[in-house]
Amino acid sequence: MGNPQGGTSLSGGVGTIYGAMLGALLMQSLNSGMTLLNFESAYRDMVVAAVLVTAVFVDQTYRRRVK
Repeated sequence: MGNPQGGTSLSGGVGTIYGAMLGALLMQSLNSGMTLLNFESAYRDMVVAAVLVTAVFVDQTYRRRVK
């Protein structure tokens, strides 16, 4: 499964290694920051899920406008 924050669209397309690395870095930084702030794991999972859903929504909205 592609990482929509890193430039790889879930509906097909071309991503780059740099985009994938940036997306992974973003998600790991978010998770590490929440761990350092003592967020419970359930809240961390909800925040990560919200970020992923938002990224997919933004990607799909952008693709519809480009067409």
